[in-house]
Amino acid sequence: MRKEIITSFILSSVMMLVACSTSRESFNTIQLKSDEGPKVFKDASVHDPSVVKYNGTYYIFGSHLAAAKSEDLIHWQMIASGVKEKNKIIPNAMKEMKEAFSWAQTSTFWAPDVIQLEDGKFYMYYCNCEGSKPLAALGVAVSDNIEGPYKDKGIILKSGMTDIPSENGDVYDATIHPNVVDPCVFFDKEGRLWMMYGSYSGGIYILELDPKTGMPIEKGYGKKILGENHLRIEGPYVLYNPETDYYYMFLSFGGLDANGGYNIRVARSKNPDGPYFDSMGNDMINCKGPKGSFFDDETASKYGTKLMGNYKWLWTEGEDGEKRKGLVSPGHNSAIYDEASGKYFIIFHTRFENRGESHEVRVHQMFFNSDGWPVISSYRYLGETIGEYTKEDIIGPYKIINHGRDISSQIKESQKIILYSNGRIDGDYRGKWKLVGSNEIELTIGKDTYKGVVLKQWDEFGNKYVMTFTALSQEKGIAIWGSGLEAK
Repeated sequence: MRKEIITSFILSSVMMLVACSTSRESFNTIQLKSDEGPKVFKDASVHDPSVVKYNGTYYIFGSHLAAAKSEDLIHWQMIASGVKEKNKIIPNAMKEMKEAFSWAQTSTFWAPDVIQLEDGKFYMYYCNCEGSKPLAALGVAVSDNIEGPYKDKGIILKSGMTDIPSENGDVYDATIHPNVVDPCVFFDKEGRLWMMYGSYSGGIYILELDPKTGMPIEKGYGKKILGENHLRIEGPYVLYNPETDYYYMFLSFGGLDANGGYNIRVARSKNPDGPYFDSMGNDMINCKGPKGSFFDDETASKYGTKLMGNYKWLWTEGEDGEKRKGLVSPGHNSAIYDEASGKYFIIFHTRFENRGESHEVRVHQMFFNSDGWPVISSYRYLGETIGEYTKEDIIGPYKIINHGRDISSQIKESQKIILYSNGRIDGDYRGKWKLVGSNEIELTIGKDTYKGVVLKQWDEFGNKYVMTFTALSQEKGIAIWGSGLEAK
């Protein structure tokens, strides 16, 4: 059976042959299925996962005192979950953090962050918030053991006050002052300790801490990085890359629920406390809602380089995995560089198409393109290492996802393209491509150039290894992913 392709490609369940209309080049028969059985993942449900590695084990800590650990980022073991008396992370938390719970008028924790300081102890920066308003407390607890128990050292910051001065000494104003939640604590390249934090309300702030005590060096909320007037931006996380000499600030835009359009964006700076710029050159300090606005996603969507949002790899006739589900509202990530493997990873929670508010942790390998911007691999991590590839390894039909720039509940479904050996791209997108070195790729679609990497990965939906690409347009701040159809 032979199928000719001119502007698109046609698949049969048995075989597919494609030909370039200009060069008459033919591909070999495309193998859509693999003889390998499905790979086994062991998933964890930890909302807002913050990662730390200690003694060869990766730990993630999240909201509601949930925590899990893994030795390979593939198989996770739950440690604890729920604010209850027998939670080993913080036993009797309601009593231990009585002041914080009382101030925030809540019965649970939000996204914490754990870091080991100079004294060898582990410091958990926790936060409590009422939820419907920025009435919140941010404190720190300490343990000799990374798995706890953590003992409270007290509240660092408060927000939402009405009858007492704010931490800045003035009247609290939720449109300009932070909601003191979502801490990220990190050392800069000079050994100084910082805490970036904030959600919605008056935006994202950064505060310098004493590396010996873990407490703020100065009073007040610190320095504003971005936001005002209740833009839906939260969950800052900072990662330094010594090769690019940039601090990368990851953020979650939109609403965190299944229909909220949660998505991961990034900006970078030469300094830990900014200013931070996205790939389009926007200074993030200008990312603020108009006066009097509330949840102005249209304004927010103009800022931040979007790395991923809702997406779905569509089934193609002849493949395994007909009943595929989309991933929705991925976000509130952390990130880590693993010195042992030389790999970067991004860790986030995601919800799923038609599964309500249930959520699981996902880990994807992350790379930095030739412009120094992070790109996230198309599929979750299964131990793969980037290799050296030839043009012949890469040519063929692909599914492609364009993550766009919008903040929306819409699921971006995959479309179809072909990468030809003469450098032409055809299908739902047209343009040209080239392999740079042994594993970098450039794709020009219309007037936009996307730079990234190619990588052989496990397609967990199709139960096969495939070639993939992940690339980013610096000028547009848009990420695209590709997944080859052929089983490798």
